Formats: sequence, C-alpha cells, structure tokens
Amino acid sequence: MNIDAMKRQLEKRLSVLSIEARAIDVELHEPGNPDFEERAVEIEGEEILEGLGKVALDEIGQIKSALIRIDLGTYGVCVVCGEDISDARLDAVPYAAECIKCAG
Repeated sequence: MNIDAMKRQLEKRLSVLSIEARAIDVELHEPGNPDFEERAVEIEGEEILEGLGKVALDEIGQIKSALIRIDLGTYGVCVVCGEDISDARLDAVPYAAECIKCAG
C-alpha cells in the first residue's frame, strides 16, 4: 500500500467534506419562510440536511484520526487487536481503524 497516496486521498476527501459541511451549516442558518406550509416543507428539508451534516462530521472525524495514525506510523494497524488491516479493507474504507474481524 502506498501510504502517501492514501494520505493524499484522505486529505482530498477531508477537503470535500469540510466544504459540504460548511454549505449545510450555512443552509441551516438561513431564515425560514414565513408561510406556514412552505416552512413545513423547509423543516423536512432541514432535517435531512442535519442528518447529512452529522454523517459528514462523523466521517471528517474518522479521516482526521486516520491522518493522525499516518503521522504516528500506526495507519493500517487495528486499534483493537493490533493486527494489520487488510489493504482491501483500507481501499474500501481508507479511514478504517479496525480490521474486519474487530469491526464485525
């Protein structure tokens, strides 16, 4: 596995997610429509945006942790059992902190 390439991939994803999270935050802080029916539709949309924002923030946290593990030289090592995380798992989930056995 090429750690430098993985780090660049994680940093790129972190940048994209940070932009998306900021856009969601801006959208959620816009004033609501004074029309009751329109506001009800907006509230539904805001609930979806809040969920997307929480998912983005969670992934941001996981990516930041993965970048720290890269800097510490522990990237690719399961934080639970200490065994290597398979390259296939890291290709699928680059910020994975646990091997497939411990994640299951």
